[in-house]
Amino acid sequence: MKSTGIFRRIDTLGRFVLPKELRKSLDGISQKVLTDSLRSMEEDGIITRTVYPEVPPRVEYALSDLGESMRPIIKSMEEFGLGYKEQIVKDIE
Repeated sequence: MKSTGIFRRIDTLGRFVLPKELRKSLDGISQKVLTDSLRSMEEDGIITRTVYPEVPPRVEYALSDLGESMRPIIKSMEEFGLGYKEQIVKDIE
């Protein structure tokens, strides 16, 4: 799920993240998918979007309080996924 990857990148990169930084850190994500995912996460209250009145406009994203409260859940999902992936590789060998 792309939104989980975006969540982890915002969490990893720091409190405030520029969209350009997100895109560079997520291999294979298109601008459209990134924009749609960020909008959806903002609508769901998981992230906040701050637009600065500059030329050109600067936009930053950060985890909201709800997003911050989801850190342990996302971390557990990540640990499960990595462990499961490791087990599959062992089973194949």
